[in-house]
Amino acid sequence: MESMCQSGVGSQFNALFSGSGANWPGALVLTRSRNGSAGCHHKLIHGKLILKCLSRHTGLLSCFSRPSGSFFCSIASGRTNTDRFISYTSGGETLQQSYRWPDNQKPRICILGGGFGGLYTALRLESLVWTDDKKPQVLLVDQSDKFVFKPMLYELLSGEVDPWEIAPSFKELLKRTSIQFIKDKVKLLQPSDHLNNSGRNGLGRSYSGGTVLLESGVLVEYDWLVLALGAAAKLDVVPGSAEFAYPFSTLDDAIKVDEKLRMLERECFSKDSSPIGVTIVGCGYSGVELAATISERLQGRGRVQAINVETSICPSAPSGNREAALKILSLRNTELLLGYFVSSITETHVSNDSIGTGPEISVQDEAKTKRKYILELKPAQRGLQSQIRVADLVLWTVGSKPLVPELEPSDQSRALPLNGRGQAETDGTLQVRGHPRIFAIGDSAAMRDSSGKLLPSTAQVAFQQADFAGWNLWAAINDRPLLPFRFQDLGEMMTLGRNDGAISPSFIDGLTLDGPIGHTARKLVYLWRMPTDEHRLKVGISWLTKYALDSVAALQTTIANTFSVP
Repeated sequence: MESMCQSGVGSQFNALFSGSGANWPGALVLTRSRNGSAGCHHKLIHGKLILKCLSRHTGLLSCFSRPSGSFFCSIASGRTNTDRFISYTSGGETLQQSYRWPDNQKPRICILGGGFGGLYTALRLESLVWTDDKKPQVLLVDQSDKFVFKPMLYELLSGEVDPWEIAPSFKELLKRTSIQFIKDKVKLLQPSDHLNNSGRNGLGRSYSGGTVLLESGVLVEYDWLVLALGAAAKLDVVPGSAEFAYPFSTLDDAIKVDEKLRMLERECFSKDSSPIGVTIVGCGYSGVELAATISERLQGRGRVQAINVETSICPSAPSGNREAALKILSLRNTELLLGYFVSSITETHVSNDSIGTGPEISVQDEAKTKRKYILELKPAQRGLQSQIRVADLVLWTVGSKPLVPELEPSDQSRALPLNGRGQAETDGTLQVRGHPRIFAIGDSAAMRDSSGKLLPSTAQVAFQQADFAGWNLWAAINDRPLLPFRFQDLGEMMTLGRNDGAISPSFIDGLTLDGPIGHTARKLVYLWRMPTDEHRLKVGISWLTKYALDSVAALQTTIANTFSVP
């Protein structure tokens, strides 16, 4: 690249290979005085592109070149909250922005993901005591504008909760804090903490830990990074699963399943319609809770089938929880197909008069047919025979994939150490190995206990890791020793319908609270886990009001039945 810069009176340019520019191969950073004016001409030989930047703005002019032929020009005028970036490539130009932190002298913490790990880490940082010069600026990034309390998504299907109760907006939760929020999706990471820049630069604060490029084009430079992006459902497991099965891990998933059930329930009002068939693949906690909730909702209008490759449900759950779940599923006529795996899912149409068992069924009358899904089951245990099952709705609860983003450029020295599932390997303090400025928690982290066993990807683990991550960020910024994470198993809980649940606390061996008591205890625990005091109060009042109305309605029904008896 050839470069020529002409400066006016009182202006001065200095070429610096430092800061964010040094993170880009071949970067050139040019600075000037606050009251100067200048013009800058650059010629990029490799891409045969010519860029002319003429500026009379005050501030910082940065030009970034990359070997691939793309070109970045940034002008920070000091009059906006973001730096403007224009990316010139052979396909044209796109406008980019560089996120501007309010104070360049204070630590900058970027948290990717607003689930239990990310949001609660941000709130933990807000609650700690800081000196004025070291109180960090915290930026939370999530692709949704709502925090989702995922363990209570099942209550949306049963009608026990309203969406706002378990999915409040980040704007509402963070309005009384200094935490900033951006709705966006992570595209690329470019860490630079592998360079061991642990000291401080000439401005008095620590060197940059790297940059994050968001899909909108916003570039975020950070000092500390927290990976808490969670995981997504892994649907591309067998032929047809991605096309025809519904996942159940996000608020949008729960809403889509609820809408599908409502549609099937409307169709079932017809006298000649067949019963609703729901098939759930997987009998872990998620599959069992779905089976119990949907079977209660459908009652006599449908039938639920649950398929599991293991010969038992919830194999890792406490025996008390498993026994309570088996009892409820049996009472609600849920069919358990244990020892099977799904080999394929296909779509077909059948008439309302009869239900077929294969894709060879022809469509006689489109107006009188229903869309069905054919599941081919193969035995995973000896002594079982292959089966064909038909369903109106297929729910997939097996498998997940962590959402750790890609790195740019692809360089072994920058690479994050990932395990086979795509989770970042961390040390005992939740720092990613080889990257002291990056913490990973929740589904993004491959954290092991003292025995070397990988910790489960549960809300309980993420919640506890958030507390340690917040504290260790405080310790790192204040040059204090970091604490090793120790997971404390508090027990396991599950919902089994509107008035049924099970909870097995770890501190009392053999104790399981099930039925209405377990259901109430679970809701109280989750109420306590709500992210803020204000939201906790609102949800508590809402639940108490619903309970009072339900109690009055039940009393009125009892009185009416009593006086109606001859």
